[in-house]
Amino acid sequence: MSLIASLPDIDKRPESVFVMHERSEKYIPNHKHTKGQLSYVEGGIAYLDIGNQRYVIPARHYFWIPTGLSHVLKIGHSGTVLRSLFFYTHDDNTSPFYSQMGIYPINDLLMQMIKYSEPWDGHILPGDNRFLFLSAIKNILPEISSKKIPFALPFTEHERMLPILRYLEKNIGDTHSLESISHRFGMSERSLSRLFQQTLNMSFLQYLKLLRMVRSIELMLQTNLSLSEIAYTVGYQSLASFSSTFLKLTNYRPSDFKKEK
Repeated sequence: MSLIASLPDIDKRPESVFVMHERSEKYIPNHKHTKGQLSYVEGGIAYLDIGNQRYVIPARHYFWIPTGLSHVLKIGHSGTVLRSLFFYTHDDNTSPFYSQMGIYPINDLLMQMIKYSEPWDGHILPGDNRFLFLSAIKNILPEISSKKIPFALPFTEHERMLPILRYLEKNIGDTHSLESISHRFGMSERSLSRLFQQTLNMSFLQYLKLLRMVRSIELMLQTNLSLSEIAYTVGYQSLASFSSTFLKLTNYRPSDFKKEK
């Protein structure tokens, strides 16, 4: 059964852990659970839309979504396997981790534990030895989940911003400035600057940097381009400048993502 088809069943047994491993649909519309969700993205890349933020989940990363948080899930590659465990919430007050959305690099221990559950499906209930194993996964999450990916790309449905954002995404490798974009879209620099702050809560240059970082992660995971080629593709004239910006914004070196492809 697919994740979309399973959505009504996940919360039917509050005391259980609901297990699902699948080659996921490309788009799972806005939904929420009364259970906490742990999902490991195996291969490819995935995206989470929460409110007006778009989070990028690279391969070999997992995410935690707390109870009751509405989200949209998009899969960027048809071969991506989404391994998901939906947990009971009666002990969520034991750690702040369980109440916070986060994306984290997976370690070998957690990856092997999640993969071990691959033959299982649906509700695993207390009293089952498999439940004890799954509970151990939940219990170690606060301890091992310390290196959170620290940024998200904001988005908006504002009608004046949509064509601007589409243009930047399509022409990401070009040289852009507040002056050039304001001229192209027939507004003053001050008006464009204010529009970015009002709709995205950040400056034009901040958004452009984030957009380039998101696009670079996609290229690292989905192509065979070298880091120098990726830097140039997303608008940087040198690998050093690109690497420095990437490290400042993500706390990772670009090679950390490239080697995990």
